Amino acid sequence: MSDSKHNEIRMNAGGMYREETFTDNAVGTLRRLTPVTSGGETDSTRATQYIGSTQVMTQAGPLPLSFAIEAGSLTEAIAAFGESAMAAFAKTMDELREMQRQQASSIVIPGAGGGGMGGGKVRMR
Repeated sequence: MSDSKHNEIRMNAGGMYREETFTDNAVGTLRRLTPVTSGGETDSTRATQYIGSTQVMTQAGPLPLSFAIEAGSLTEAIAAFGESAMAAFAKTMDELREMQRQQASSIVIPGAGGGGMGGGKVRMR
């Protein structure tokens, strides 16, 4: 087989969703993803998904957040928005702290990287 057949871009006809967007124009946005068939009819065999998005102001500026909301209706998604946003923020901050910890604990060995000044070699005169 040629590489072009392996690299074809195709949509998954069995995984289609209709997307609706809701916002309060203040705090955030909710997306409701309703499963549909390839013909556009609602597919009741799959669950509707709710995705929230907002921005949180930090010392470094606005931090965009996007997060799944466990809900069975738009009303439930609206009610769960704040708690879901805070959980996403806490998770993001934990991930950032872990990345900082890993960065701080990395050991720099002269000549081992090839990056930096002098191609990674230390010269003394």
